[in-house]
Amino acid sequence: QVHLVESGGGLVQAGGSLRLSCAASGSTSGIHAMAWYRQAPGQQRELVAHITTTGTTNYADSVTGRFTISRDNAKNTLYLQMNSLKPEDTAVYYCNAGLVLPGQYLQVWGQGTLVTVSS
Repeated sequence: QVHLVESGGGLVQAGGSLRLSCAASGSTSGIHAMAWYRQAPGQQRELVAHITTTGTTNYADSVTGRFTISRDNAKNTLYLQMNSLKPEDTAVYYCNAGLVLPGQYLQVWGQGTLVTVSS
């Protein structure tokens, strides 16, 4: 199995920056695409950014131009650089990995890290 641990969340003023990290451990050779999701209070979880094994990325419209997703496959780590943060970016951010195992495809989630942006 795979275990994901996020870090880097915290409190930041509007306009500031944060960098989230997600460290993967376990059967990491089976990891394919990875992504960041977020869930604000009272809202549904939403996709923030997605990256394939070859580095192709896509972003939610709300974060395009401000956030950058990247991955270091050698370190089994996913990143999310967040710039020009806005109060509406406040949410719990979750790391997600698609795990390919013999005969099955699993979605693995981290425990989440809280990002709070003050106005």
